[in-house]
Amino acid sequence: MMDTRSQCYRCRQWFSVPPNTATIKCPSCKFETKTHSFERSKSQDGGRISFRSFIETARTKLSRSGTGSSKSNKSLNCKPSTLLSSESLSGLRPCRKRALLIGVTYKNSKHKLKGTIIDVKGFRRLLMGTFTFPKEDIRVLTEEEPEADFFPTKKIIQNSFKWLVEDCMAGDSLVFYFSGHGIKQFDLDGDESDGFDETICPVDFEEAGTITDDEIKSAIVRPLKKGVTLNAIVDACHSGTVLDLPYVYNRKEKKWETSNRLSEEEKHTDRGLAISIAACEDRQVAADTSSCIGKSSINGGAMTSVLIQIVEKNPTITYGKLLDSIYEGIEKANKEGCLPRIIKGMLNNILSQRPQLSASKEFNVNSRFLILQ
Repeated sequence: MMDTRSQCYRCRQWFSVPPNTATIKCPSCKFETKTHSFERSKSQDGGRISFRSFIETARTKLSRSGTGSSKSNKSLNCKPSTLLSSESLSGLRPCRKRALLIGVTYKNSKHKLKGTIIDVKGFRRLLMGTFTFPKEDIRVLTEEEPEADFFPTKKIIQNSFKWLVEDCMAGDSLVFYFSGHGIKQFDLDGDESDGFDETICPVDFEEAGTITDDEIKSAIVRPLKKGVTLNAIVDACHSGTVLDLPYVYNRKEKKWETSNRLSEEEKHTDRGLAISIAACEDRQVAADTSSCIGKSSINGGAMTSVLIQIVEKNPTITYGKLLDSIYEGIEKANKEGCLPRIIKGMLNNILSQRPQLSASKEFNVNSRFLILQ
C-alpha cells in the first residue's frame, strides 16, 4: 500500500503517512494524533483511514488541548499581512509604517504568563490610535489567533522578522514589540561581556529553542537601509541588550556608553537607526502589573502598561523624558506593591526593574522625539 498525504492541523505542513499507522505525528511541529480509534471505511478502500473521521478527531483534540486555534477568536490581523512587496511598478511608494507585535502566554506549559495578549492589544491600539499605523500593516502573533500562520512559533517569528524589514526604504518607520519570557544562555561567540546571550522565547522554545540577540540583530537590525527607523519595545526578563545594539544609554550619568558589540563593519556602515526600549537590564527580571501593583486587575507587563499610559498622554515625548517617566512609573508601582520591604531589600538587584535604552547610533535623547510616525 502507498503512503497517504496528510496536513497537520496545527502548523498546516503536509507530510506522508505510512499505511496502518497507529499514530500520526507531524515532523514539523511534533503534533500527534492517534489513529487506532478512528472509524475505518467499510467500502472497497481496504480499510484505510476515514479522513472525515481524522479531521473531526484532530479538531476535537486541538480544541481540548488548547494547542490549536479557535475559530471563535477574532483575528487581530487584517489582510494583506503577508510577505508581499507593496512597491509599485515604478519602484516608488509612500513611506511605510509596519509593525510586528508578539505576545506569548505559553498557556499549555508550566511557564504560563497571563497578560501578554493584553499587552499586544494595548500596544496595537496605541499604534493605530495615536500613531495612525494602518491595521493592514500590523502583524500580530499570539496563541489566540485563529490562523496557524500567526501562531508565535520560532519558525513563524523568524519568517515575520523577514516580513518586517522586507524592501524597507528611507522614510519607513518599523516597530517590533515582544511580550513574553526572556532568558539568558551561554554566549558561544565571545561578544558578550558577561558571558551570556539574551534571548526571547517563542511558544515552542522548549523543543525548537530560543531566539538569541545575535539572531534578532541579524534579522531586523542589519537589513535596515539608510533613512529607516526601527523602534523595538521588549517587555521580557533579561531584555536590556536583546537586540545587541552597540550603544547603551546610562540614565544616571546621562550619556551613551559603547559596548564591545560595535564591530569594525558597523563603524563604517551607514545603515538605518535601530532604537530599543527594554523592560529591564540584562541581569534583571521584568514584572507584570499583578506583581508590582497588588490591587491591579490587569496582568499585563509593568513596562508596557506604564509606557502606553505615558505616550497616550504625550505622543510627542522625547526618548529621554520617556525613559525617565517609565522608570518613575515602575518605581512608584514597586513602592505600592505587595512584597515585604525586607525581601525587596535582599533581592534589590534582581527585582528592581530598570528600563534600558540602547541604539545602533548615538543621538540626543532630550531633543529626539519618539518616532513611530
